Amino acid sequence: MIAELRPGGEFPDCKLTDHAGAVRLLSEVTEEHASVLHCYRGWWCPKEQEFMRRLVDFQDEAEVAYSRIVSLTVDPPEIAAAFRAGIGARWTFLSDPDRRVQAELDLEEPTDPVHRPYLPYSFVLQPDRSIAAVFNGYWYWGRPTMEELRRSLREIFRRTRPDWDAQADAA
Repeated sequence: MIAELRPGGEFPDCKLTDHAGAVRLLSEVTEEHASVLHCYRGWWCPKEQEFMRRLVDFQDEAEVAYSRIVSLTVDPPEIAAAFRAGIGARWTFLSDPDRRVQAELDLEEPTDPVHRPYLPYSFVLQPDRSIAAVFNGYWYWGRPTMEELRRSLREIFRRTRPDWDAQADAA
């Protein structure tokens, strides 16, 4: 993983194809919102299936809290779209089947030469795409819990929203 992908660094504004076949910049997808960016191995991985089900349960909360979830895979758009639909996800899935961005970020999982998937990292991004938190999910227990994601997103809002404490101050 490149050194910039640490808390305080900025996640690059990569250009990739989404699950619907549209070419999108990451900044266009996150729309200057706090976001969870999850790089995943592929639809075939049982660890990913389990983690994605938890993200699906979390998506309603993220949506009403003006936050985004974005998933990134080497699966082609049509496979990502089928996986997305199959689990009931509503967020954007970005595809990197030529592994160009994966190579730029040095995020190829070295132990799977057959699929050559992304290392399963989760990044919590501030509205400017600076990285607030990083979770290495190579081993399943390294993945963030939904409470850890909530806490990370809450801290971003506390820092970036000037009116965060306005209601408390008015009382």
